[in-house]
Amino acid sequence: MKTHLGRRPFSAMELHTLYNGYIYGDFKVAREQAKHWHFWLPLIAYYSGAYSDEIGCLTLDDLSLEKNILCFNFHTHGKIKPRLVPVHQALINAGFNEYIAFIKVQKQHRLMFDLPAKTGRYSEKVRIWFSGEGERAGYLQKCDIPNVDQLGMKTAISSLRLNFEQQVRIYALQANSKDAFNYLLGFNEYQHDTFNDTTLLNTVIQQLRTINTNLSWQRFITRESH
Repeated sequence: MKTHLGRRPFSAMELHTLYNGYIYGDFKVAREQAKHWHFWLPLIAYYSGAYSDEIGCLTLDDLSLEKNILCFNFHTHGKIKPRLVPVHQALINAGFNEYIAFIKVQKQHRLMFDLPAKTGRYSEKVRIWFSGEGERAGYLQKCDIPNVDQLGMKTAISSLRLNFEQQVRIYALQANSKDAFNYLLGFNEYQHDTFNDTTLLNTVIQQLRTINTNLSWQRFITRESH
């Protein structure tokens, strides 16, 4: 796995905790300023392996049907290659289609339309919300997950890409396609610009472990304050 900066993937228990946290529950926390991207970005990160900047850049034009399979088109990261990643069924079950309809009604274009850029990048705002900064606790801390474990390994929003990489490596190799693995991760080891077998990519993606079957965007926007 191409780990960086001493990062590690989240454990199964940590994933369970993250996706059963207050964002995905029935009640807001005190002084919470809920944004739609708080719900969607961590989910899309887990099920697509994309970086937060890539997700922040997604527009309605970056959703496409390939052989009747809905896909994200990631193409805004300088260090990894553009790629089509099928949308996992868990996102659809959580209300993704309804959210897209809502975006259109709001006459917005970016999927994470309420995520502002800070210093020209979306990832900075995501990092502060997710991991905290200074005295400000992030979503991780509010879920009682430390930024750094006892071995000095860090967890951050990009750790979700490592969780994605772990699983896709297994399922792509089970499908006898290292090319699918390299393509879905945007690695240069896949030397072509396109991947012709969208059905194979979808087969790999749909095997990603569903982390919470009760997630609902509609539930998120109707959460009550304590």
